[in-house]
Amino acid sequence: MTTDTASAAGEEIRTGIRDLCRRYPETYWRELDQRRAYPEAFVRELTEAGYLSCLIPEAYGGAGLGITQACIVLEEINRSGGNAAACHAQMYTMGTVLRHGSETQKLRWLPGIASGELRLQAFGVTEPNAGSDTTSIQTFAERRDDHYVIHGQKTFISRVQHSDLMILLARTSPASEVAKRTDGLSVLLVDLREAGDRVRVRPLATMVNHETNEVFFDGLEVPAENRIGEEGKGFQYILDGLNAERILIASESIGDGLYFSDRVSAYTTERVVFGRPIGQNQGVQFPIARAYINTRAAATMRDRAASSFDLGLPCGAEANMAKYLASEAAWEAANAAMDAFGGYGMAVEYDIERKFREARLFLVAPVSNNLVLSYVGQHLLGMPRSF
Repeated sequence: MTTDTASAAGEEIRTGIRDLCRRYPETYWRELDQRRAYPEAFVRELTEAGYLSCLIPEAYGGAGLGITQACIVLEEINRSGGNAAACHAQMYTMGTVLRHGSETQKLRWLPGIASGELRLQAFGVTEPNAGSDTTSIQTFAERRDDHYVIHGQKTFISRVQHSDLMILLARTSPASEVAKRTDGLSVLLVDLREAGDRVRVRPLATMVNHETNEVFFDGLEVPAENRIGEEGKGFQYILDGLNAERILIASESIGDGLYFSDRVSAYTTERVVFGRPIGQNQGVQFPIARAYINTRAAATMRDRAASSFDLGLPCGAEANMAKYLASEAAWEAANAAMDAFGGYGMAVEYDIERKFREARLFLVAPVSNNLVLSYVGQHLLGMPRSF
């Protein structure tokens, strides 16, 4: 795709997403937040329009676009006042199948994911006793003839109840029997429609409407043909997909930052106290301007990471830094907006408090910003490993 073609495609996507989001105003998201409900209608329309399949190649029914265009989709959803976290995994989770699956697996799963017939929204990695130390997970998949039998527990696994499929990382060799801690982990594609009572889901109540759960595996049988790639090499397959995840999450934070900037600049221009707009006061104006500058700077790093990803170049550093900068800028903008709105910022009907809560999540997920700092210190600056 040439630069001009990519730019034209980007603008078309941006316009299309804005038009779609107008049909789902902030009142829609506010009502869902109050009920802790899933945005089923929005996700269905987004899927039917083909936006969630933009990273799937045309050969498998997708749009065959790059992550640069995918970023636009998520950024604009959040900038409109929505929450793309309800469906963002449909974009990047399938990358494990695309990059490491067999041709048979790609033909079996990707067309259905692209059309919306199948949802691959669930990503089963995190465990309560492991956290960010992925190599310490304990969920075990025992090979028995032509299938695996899985026992274990995952936590903070989002959208399980709205997904047909799950990418699951499990141990297939005990940690005590492998040369490196990163060995002995395998990736399985779980068909949740066939799991029955072998998979139990317990919703977790959180401060945001982010449908997430604890998941328990009690002797779940998964066909060996559903294993992605080689047995024992799954850790690398999961790492391979993290750059895409970080770039896309950065885009959501950038959308949040611009949402706050849009709302608060308009509000402080219209809100008159002591005979003049409050935005005329430098104490109000400067924090808003600073947050906007930082959001735009984060977008520059995000664009650099996305461009490198689309060109097949190494982009781990850029992807991590983009996620860090974007989430910090969004949180800065959220606080500036809350300060400027004052008491109205706390009022549900103004939506600032809802987006404030949502923006906070990405400081710690899908990777803590402290771990990003550790990555930069070790891998970019050559300092001793700090974790």
